[in-house]
Amino acid sequence: MIKKIKISIFFILVLGTGLRAQDKWTLDECVAYALENNLQLNDFKYTNQSNKETYSQSIRNLLPSVNASSSYIINFGRAEDPNTGTFITQDFFSNNYSLESSIDLFQGFQKMNAIKASKFLYKATKEELLQQKFILAFNVMQAFYDIQFFKGLVAISNEQLAVSQSNYDLVKKQIELGLKAGADLYEAESILLTDELSLTQSKNQLATAKLALIQAMSLDNISDINIQESLVSTSVDLGKEEIKSDTIYNTARDFLPLIKAQELRAKAAKKQVAVSRGRLYPSLSLFAGVRTGYFETRQDTLGSTLPFREQFRDNTSQYIGVSFSVPISNGWSARSRVKQSKIERLRAENNLKTQEQVLFQTIQQLVQDHNSLLVELAQSNKKVEAQNLAFTIAQKRYEKGLINALELFTAKNLFASAQNENLQVHLRSEINKSTLDFYRGLPVFNIN
Repeated sequence: MIKKIKISIFFILVLGTGLRAQDKWTLDECVAYALENNLQLNDFKYTNQSNKETYSQSIRNLLPSVNASSSYIINFGRAEDPNTGTFITQDFFSNNYSLESSIDLFQGFQKMNAIKASKFLYKATKEELLQQKFILAFNVMQAFYDIQFFKGLVAISNEQLAVSQSNYDLVKKQIELGLKAGADLYEAESILLTDELSLTQSKNQLATAKLALIQAMSLDNISDINIQESLVSTSVDLGKEEIKSDTIYNTARDFLPLIKAQELRAKAAKKQVAVSRGRLYPSLSLFAGVRTGYFETRQDTLGSTLPFREQFRDNTSQYIGVSFSVPISNGWSARSRVKQSKIERLRAENNLKTQEQVLFQTIQQLVQDHNSLLVELAQSNKKVEAQNLAFTIAQKRYEKGLINALELFTAKNLFASAQNENLQVHLRSEINKSTLDFYRGLPVFNIN
């Protein structure tokens, strides 16, 4: 009975595994899984969490500091009596306790500017984390469409192989009937073997593309993946409306995480300059505390050391004070830090301008590709139709013996090449459309 149960469980597990392997992933599912399991994103998350804690600590630095201390001192030979202030030649010990609190009243607004700087850096790493998510999503999308492209190539190769197989069978029959010479069979067989090799190469490229998607998604213990079919291989509507680079750039600049992150870093660098300048100003702080102690030399009229509790109570004293510090000379280090901070601010502002320039150039290229693909797509569709018609005619002429196998092979290859080019144009069009939609602010990916 137990053996039957184990066998049943085994078949259920095998069946479940088979069903899972047959699941078809959509692009959104692939992106969602990659975002959830990508280890490189964790590094950006940890950086963001670290900057968040730095920002929180910069706020806590405004609170007063409280410190408690205690000491136990043993004196040998001639030493000052801490109780009377006179010097005695006697071995004794003392025990001191203190509690002190201090708060900075003025430091050239260093702490306030440090809070603002750390807040900007925290927000910047948050935007950079989102930017990395978008980069990962685009990488997954590219790998996803590569699979669709190579699946299309496999389909084209299968079609070409089926035609070659049919022609090979036809030539073989004609030879048996004495209508063709034996040499014709070698030509047909050569073409058949060429198409078989082409199919094998397409399948290998498809396997490589699937592996790229599996790795981009960080899938474990999986060697194959099935994705959902799309309309890439049939038609892509690029739209007929006029697209302007400036309009898309203005939209993208307002929301793109990379630009926002660099803006925040530039603001943080500006506040760091203010922090460095604050070190040139005088500082003012308030402090207060209480202290007490136990001294072995403090004795009563009978010469006995007073008990710890009594001394702890009687020796207690309080104090309060103000500390004022003026930086005069510290090897010019404070002014040097100001200059370094200014350089970092200029570097951050230059990086922002560089990112804006790269963004505008990228959008310019995408718009140009969009306009080019509108023309290429229409011409590619017509070319496929023309080559298909030419191949159909060549096939019929070949069957009637009007052309040889080499001429048919040429027509077949031209048709396959046109199909390949058409598939590439459709794929590029789909990626171009999705990328432009992203820069327009449209929800291409479901990323929060």
